[in-house]
Parts: sequence; C-alpha cells; structure tokens
Amino acid sequence: MELLSVINELEELVESSSRVPLTRKVLIDEEKILDILDRIRTILPDDVRKAKWVVQEREKVIEEARKEAERIIEEARREAEKRAEENEVVRQAKEMAEQILGKAEQVAREMKLGAREYADEILARLEERLNRITKEIQQGRAELKGMNK
Repeated sequence: MELLSVINELEELVESSSRVPLTRKVLIDEEKILDILDRIRTILPDDVRKAKWVVQEREKVIEEARKEAERIIEEARREAEKRAEENEVVRQAKEMAEQILGKAEQVAREMKLGAREYADEILARLEERLNRITKEIQQGRAELKGMNK
C-alpha cells in the first residue's frame, strides 16, 4: 500500500534529521516534509475510496447473508409446518381407518349373527315341513295298513 510507504518515508525523515542538543526536538527540512505531506494528501483519497468500497462490499455481503439466513429460516418454518400438517393428516387418517375398521368388524359380526339367525329360521321351517311331511307319510302308511286288514 503506497500510503504506508510514504508514512515510513516520513518516519525515516524524522529519525534521520538533526537534533537540537539537550531537547527532544528535531530539525526537519521544510521542503521535504511539505513534499511528503502533499503526497499523503494525493494518496489518501484513493485509499479512503478503496476503504469505503471495502466497507460497502462488506455491508453487501452481510446483507446478502442476512437475507439468505432469513430465507433459510422461512423455508425451514414452512417445511416444519408442512410436516406438522402431514403428521396431523396421517394421525387423522389412522384414526379414521381405525373407526372404519371397527365399524366393518361390527357389521361383519352383525351379518354373521343375521346369517346364523336366517339359517336357523330356514332350518326350523324345513324341520317343520319335514315333520308335517313325516306325519303325512305316517298317516298315509297307517291308512294303507288299515286298508289291508
């Protein structure tokens, strides 16, 4: 960086200049120091502009990172909500399936019981008919036997 080299040059000038005896004062060539100060003035705006650019770029990067973080957080929140809704839907579906299965088992038991009752009723009627037929057969045979005598 050019500014640092000019500052180093200024420091060398101070260190290499003559000293006033019995004091901490230094005699510096006015022309040399004014020349160095002019160079600093011309260099400084460039470095300040570069520093401002670096700060602006840093701010842009920070802002982009903040926006990206917000986007990621929002996406994670939506995904969590979606999964929560899916879990709720799955829970409700399981609950509904259990209810349907329970009703189906109840209907099956009722149908089985109804089928047994129906079969018993049919068999009872059949037994009644068979009993009547058996009696008629017995009466017919009895009549036949009575005719043979």
